[in-house]
Amino acid sequence: MSHLLRRMTSATTALGLVGSLGLASGLAMTLDIAPAHAEDELNIYSARHYESDDQLFTGFTEATGIEVNIIEGSDEELVTRIVNEGANSPADVLITVDAGRLWRANQEEIFQPVTSEVLEERIPSNLRHPDGHWFGFSTRIRAIYYNPELVEDPPQTYEDLADPRFENLVCIRSSSNIYNLSLMASLIEHHGAEEAEDWANAVVDNFARDPQGGDTDQIRGVASGECGVAVANHYYYMRLVRSDDEADQEVVESTELVWPNQDGRGAHQNISGAGVLKNAPHKDAAVKFLEYLATDEAQAYFANGNNEYPVVEEALDNEVLEEFGRPKLDEVNVSVYGENQPEAQMIFDRAGWK
Repeated sequence: MSHLLRRMTSATTALGLVGSLGLASGLAMTLDIAPAHAEDELNIYSARHYESDDQLFTGFTEATGIEVNIIEGSDEELVTRIVNEGANSPADVLITVDAGRLWRANQEEIFQPVTSEVLEERIPSNLRHPDGHWFGFSTRIRAIYYNPELVEDPPQTYEDLADPRFENLVCIRSSSNIYNLSLMASLIEHHGAEEAEDWANAVVDNFARDPQGGDTDQIRGVASGECGVAVANHYYYMRLVRSDDEADQEVVESTELVWPNQDGRGAHQNISGAGVLKNAPHKDAAVKFLEYLATDEAQAYFANGNNEYPVVEEALDNEVLEEFGRPKLDEVNVSVYGENQPEAQMIFDRAGWK
């Protein structure tokens, strides 16, 4: 591990076993946290679990001289921890995936608004919180996959997944999965709750199997013929495309990708994002870090490290992503995914989407 980067997991500090004051004190001692007035150190709580993110952190240190400390955990663990730590929290920045999760975090009032000309210029307005509480730095697209041996006329839109011709063919993750909650939230935004619920009921009727596994499992199900059609985030497929494993290449050869809704509003996109925390002891360093994430250098790390699309279009530097192209994308502000999330879950529950 680079000397520029110190990492711990949330679990190793026994979250919930000590009081908030003791927790904050113990964390500061473990990480050798600098005094609140010092700006040569930055404490990041990250729910992104990609080794390639180390390049983001070390790149920031090399560019600024500010040393980075990382606490890793699930978004739920980290948000709970920040709330418990309160005003004594050493955390400066929270990074997580999906606008729905950022919305949940914002409901706990843990972020502070950030005003930055750099961020406002570089980050599209629909990929950031309207009041600057968080910003999206990479996008992931919910794509459709199909087996051409089973499906001659594949769905071209998310709405098509409800068509009876796909009965017993559709595979998709559970309704509690945040990616699906955000997709449903977008459908509510575009069509209204009643029509969105009709869609959910019809898709359930088309299930090839009960929801199970992660996004890659849905793609593998299409390749094996267990499913005819599936929905998964694009970067899971791009990992298979870039893999040297023969089995992964067989999956790719047996499936086709569809960018949905290209003749309409565009494909559903979501984000990885970050915000400066309300009690950040190193606010200036935290803002500098967010601005660094919007640089061409950092944007290229997102694209090459996890095959996500950079939010700064000209920063795309990934041959596979360039080969598949940048599809037309839904321009709705991603903050609505969180606002519509409670209703989305209720619709899924009533539809019997397990």
